[in-house]
Amino acid sequence: MKTIVKGHEAYAYTGGKPLDPTLPALVFIHGALNDHSVWTLLARWFAHHGHAVLAVDLPGHGRSGGPALSSIAELGDWIWDLLDAAGISRAALVGHSMGSLIALEAAARQWERASHLLMVGTAYPMKVSEALLNTAEADPGKAIQMVNQFSFSSLAAKPSYPGPGAWLQGAELALKRRIQAKQTALNLFAHDFRLCDAYDGGLEAAARVTCPCDFILGDRDQMTSPKQSRSLAEALQAKIHLLPAGHSLMAEQPDLMLQAVRLALARQRD
Repeated sequence: MKTIVKGHEAYAYTGGKPLDPTLPALVFIHGALNDHSVWTLLARWFAHHGHAVLAVDLPGHGRSGGPALSSIAELGDWIWDLLDAAGISRAALVGHSMGSLIALEAAARQWERASHLLMVGTAYPMKVSEALLNTAEADPGKAIQMVNQFSFSSLAAKPSYPGPGAWLQGAELALKRRIQAKQTALNLFAHDFRLCDAYDGGLEAAARVTCPCDFILGDRDQMTSPKQSRSLAEALQAKIHLLPAGHSLMAEQPDLMLQAVRLALARQRD
């Protein structure tokens, strides 16, 4: 689905079904140097099981036009602008990595419109090592390879999605290279990682969130270790789902991810 948000074309994958704004809405928000495609299985399942689904491409990423936005807070506002354009008043927000911070900000900024907050592969603060940031600036190709190695705890997908023997690291590497190559106005890899590193409003945002919150974390995550999320989880009174995976949980544990999201969406505020 394509729409216009603040004068720029915005794209969201609707899971293979036309968007019906009258259904319970679910927004999937990707992480740094990713696009909507990391959510394909989840988006399709929920779209075919009674939900209006929007797996977004953030500005300057994938099929969405316009410049990449300059802060996590701006991106949080952009999510609601997109939903306004789509005619959706209330939604559950699911974000991975950088997208989890965006989902948090969105849930805090218009708390009355967020039905659930799901933060996947998250940490706060989401600090990035200076060595990685410097490498991202000087040699983004090398930095992409470094992050790709850190993101997985296994080599092959489980025999469900995308299929037996699929090469997880190769697919992720190809995606990051494609997203980086499409953005010529700036070094998108370095830009996204600096947004994560600079974000310091997590606890203030958590104090404004009123909906149920769940964290879905990988117990072998080297990018955002589960122990880095404890203070934010306590502030949000979040329920923790710990999966046997690295940072790219959607690819490594697709079935367990789907199960965790379904359980989270079934929860009411304690």
